[in-house]
Amino acid sequence: MYEVRIHSRGGQGGVTAARLLALAAIRDGKYATACPFYGAERRGAPVVSYVRIDDRPIRVYSQIRHPDLVLVLDPSVMDVVDVLSGMKPGGRVLMNAGEPREMKGFPTFAVDLTGIALRENLVVAGSPILNTPVLGALAKMGIITMESAKMAIEEMFSDRRNVAAAETAYRELVA
Repeated sequence: MYEVRIHSRGGQGGVTAARLLALAAIRDGKYATACPFYGAERRGAPVVSYVRIDDRPIRVYSQIRHPDLVLVLDPSVMDVVDVLSGMKPGGRVLMNAGEPREMKGFPTFAVDLTGIALRENLVVAGSPILNTPVLGALAKMGIITMESAKMAIEEMFSDRRNVAAAETAYRELVA
């Protein structure tokens, strides 16, 4: 089973990113679940979401304590949360940043999701929405296919800018 933990802030699209990733994995013929974890949060508060992907039915629906991949949509979350807590050996990190940074020996990938969202004018209530561009980066990392990413995005959103943002993130991912 492949487990993903997504760290974001309320209003950035982290919960929807988890749903999109699970939907894309299902379109790839996998089993997948998405589960957000938050209380009475508000826009800007730290939020964690979880995605499990497997070739067999998934019977676990809970927090992920030992992820294979940690996705950080807002690097400032790292000031209040240990995003690497429980990482599996060989785990990877995907950061919303222009360049990868050293993360305690874990391979780190970076893509400027905020810049992509702003260029595509994917903004709600003044906040760039990062959920669709991140699918392109995840496709480039081999978590899902780009075809399934596009299908999932098109199922949830009719605006073609969302697919364009995912395609840009696919091209701009840096290892």
